[in-house]
Amino acid sequence: MTSGDAPRVSVVIPAYNEEGTIAEVICRVFALPLDLEVIVVDDASTDRTAEVAASVDSRVRVLRHETNEGKGSSIRLGLKQARGEILVVQDADLEYYPEDLPTLVALFDESAVDVVYGSRFLGGRPPMRFANYIANRILTIAANLLFGGHITDEATCYKLFRRRSLDGLNLTCTRFEFCPEVTAKLLRKGVRIHETPIRYDPRTYGQGKKITWRDGFVALWTLVKYRFVR
Repeated sequence: MTSGDAPRVSVVIPAYNEEGTIAEVICRVFALPLDLEVIVVDDASTDRTAEVAASVDSRVRVLRHETNEGKGSSIRLGLKQARGEILVVQDADLEYYPEDLPTLVALFDESAVDVVYGSRFLGGRPPMRFANYIANRILTIAANLLFGGHITDEATCYKLFRRRSLDGLNLTCTRFEFCPEVTAKLLRKGVRIHETPIRYDPRTYGQGKKITWRDGFVALWTLVKYRFVR
C-alpha cells in the first residue's frame, strides 16, 4: 500500500469506569498518523466515562450498554459497528502505548497479512507480576499446542484484524474470554497470526486493573473448548 491508499483503521475501545484515563487514550490515538475511526463502547459505567469520551473529540463514536455486559460483549459490539478495513482493539487504560499502533498497522502493507498481534514478550519479559507472567505463558503454550500456532502472546490487548479475517468466526464472548476465543477460532481456521514487539506498562489492581485469576481459568477452558467445539 502507498500513503495514498492507506486503509481506514477502526479503533475499538471497550471501557468500564475509566474516566481517569479515557481522555488521554483517545487523544493519543487521534494523534497517530493514520486514517482513523474511534469507537468507545461504554459498558454501563457508573462514573463519567461515556461523557468524558464524548467530550474529547467530536469524531469519537460512543456506544453504550444499558447494563454491564462485560468486555467481550463490548468488543463484539464495537467490531460489529466498525467501518474500517483494519480493526484494532485498544484498552481504555494506559497499559499499552497507542504510539506502537502505526508499526503494527504497517504490517498490513503485505496483502497476505490478515491478523497482527502486538507481543509483550518478543522484547523480553515484560514488567508484570510473576503470577500474571506464568498465566500468560500457560495460555500461550496451550493455544500453540491445541491449534498448532506459533505465537508468543495469546492474551495481548493489541489484536489487529483485516475485516475479512473475522468472517464466519461467530464470536460469543462476554467477558475477558475474547482473547482465547478469537485466537482459537483464527488458528483453527488456518489464519496465520503475525507478531511484532510492543511496549507494556501494567497497572495494579489498586489502579483499576479488573482481570482476575478466575478469568485465567476461564481463558484456558475457552481454548480447550474451541479445540473440539465448532
